[in-house]
Amino acid sequence: CSAIDACETSNGGCSAKAECRRTTPGNRVCICNAGYTGDGIVCLEINPCLENNGGCDRNAECTQTGPNQAVCNCLKGYSGDGKRCTYISLCSHNNGGCSEFAICNDTELTERTCTCKQNYIGDGFKCRGNIFQELLRDSNTSRFYFHLEALSIRDIAGPGPFTLFVPRTDVLNSNPRVKDWIARGVMAQILRYHIVGCANLLYKDLTTVTNITSLQGDPIHVSYSQNSLVLNNKAEVILSDAVGTNGVIHVINQILIP
Repeated sequence: CSAIDACETSNGGCSAKAECRRTTPGNRVCICNAGYTGDGIVCLEINPCLENNGGCDRNAECTQTGPNQAVCNCLKGYSGDGKRCTYISLCSHNNGGCSEFAICNDTELTERTCTCKQNYIGDGFKCRGNIFQELLRDSNTSRFYFHLEALSIRDIAGPGPFTLFVPRTDVLNSNPRVKDWIARGVMAQILRYHIVGCANLLYKDLTTVTNITSLQGDPIHVSYSQNSLVLNNKAEVILSDAVGTNGVIHVINQILIP
């Protein structure tokens, strides 16, 4: 007589995911393989994510990859190896995409607000100061700023409001009369002729007036036709409505002469 091997046929009736072990002749036990749980007859994959998030950080997602195997991935808005995840502040990089003149505040995951700092206006992504400051920030108007500085003309740094007509930088650089005006001491009058005080005149406002008075004292004639705004029948407004905290800047393609 020979002993009956209970595991010889069909894995002894154990699960395909179990090991059949002979005990005494004709008897056996079924033991689930590593990564599986059950009575040996039925063996189910162990999902480690079901307990304690699989050992992942609470701000990570646990994903089962096999029997009792899983990977941890930090949730959006967090960084790390999944076992440890750290909150990523949107504001910590490049001011959260806000203007350099804005305050970035983290509000919730993947969200932040941008608010212009005191003495600046805008939507937080673009913030503007007073028009004197704004002149320097735009290459089209920076030359006009330097002329004002050279002559210590700081009227437009005040509370305003002001409306400013700025000859484009290349116009100021290329006009040969500028050097002559500086030499004759009349450049300050020329510059002040481009400034209108006590008024914040946007493009749409200028289309409805015919004469405005400059800080220099002389009037500026305004005409509007065929979608074109022209000053003194000569200088056309080519860029408009750069609004600052104390007024508005319009760029023109000619120098205004009193």
